[in-house]
Amino acid sequence: MKAITYTRYGNPEVLQMKDVEKPVPGDNEVQVKIYAASVNSWDWDLLRGKPYLYRLLFGVFKPKYKIIGCDIAGRIELIGKNVKHLKAGDEVMGDISACWGGFAEYACVPEKLLTLKPSDLSFEHAAAIPQAGVLALQSLYNDVSIKPGDKVLINGAGGGVGTFALQIAKSFGAEVTCVDSYQKLEMLCNLGADHVIDYKYEDFVEKGFRYNCIIDVIADRSVFSYKRVLLPGGRLVVIGGTIPCLLQVGILGALISVIDDRKLGILIHEPNKGLDLLLDLIKKGVVKPVIDSEYNLKDVPLALQRLGDGKALGKIVIKVSEEG
Repeated sequence: MKAITYTRYGNPEVLQMKDVEKPVPGDNEVQVKIYAASVNSWDWDLLRGKPYLYRLLFGVFKPKYKIIGCDIAGRIELIGKNVKHLKAGDEVMGDISACWGGFAEYACVPEKLLTLKPSDLSFEHAAAIPQAGVLALQSLYNDVSIKPGDKVLINGAGGGVGTFALQIAKSFGAEVTCVDSYQKLEMLCNLGADHVIDYKYEDFVEKGFRYNCIIDVIADRSVFSYKRVLLPGGRLVVIGGTIPCLLQVGILGALISVIDDRKLGILIHEPNKGLDLLLDLIKKGVVKPVIDSEYNLKDVPLALQRLGDGKALGKIVIKVSEEG
């Protein structure tokens, strides 16, 4: 089978398309023929091995996983002997970041990581949903959920997570402010944003508005700046950002949350948790994956570079195999 592989950290040019052995499913796994995958910021991080802290999990000197890619949609061809809920021929989708391997024609995946794909959803749209959509949903619909009339701010709103978070927040009745570059603001308005801010010319911290919930995909501020723009009882959910900011939110944010009614924390992602609810919102037509562009498998390096350059409006999809 063909796969995009790498053996050392670096920029997209270290990726190569190679013929590799087709994987064989273990007892609790299924073999999936992948029709579509999508690109996430985690792929970009694993490719470069940055932030360096991530290398403690994914290989200190060289990548632990030779094939990246965690969002897939495809059809099951083989099943392991202990698989109970899926069968050959089922069309499935899921975030497989527990094992990776999505940028390939086939992957062997633990059954628990996959969900049946709705029949009216294309493989390309299905592949665009799992990680970004679930991250967005978990940031808004967890221990404390968004209520009608709540003021929500999304920083870094024009990417995969942000476009889902905007639509989900609006479906809950929130008033949503989106922050991103000028090139993405029209798209965000068309998706339903009530207010947009071009981060190059305006600082949402200095505008004088406060919010019930702030979702930050690219956090790089002090916890005290966030605290200043949160309403009483409000919460900050950090999904990604610089290591200094993540450490500050993780440590100081936890202390502030103990002594203050504002809650500041980092989202602990639980892959695929809530995916069924998200698919229900998509079925109802209130949420849709926003597709920036589609690339063939051989062009994964170009797709990753577009993501890394911050140019993607929504999700980048990889067409892996033709349906047959």
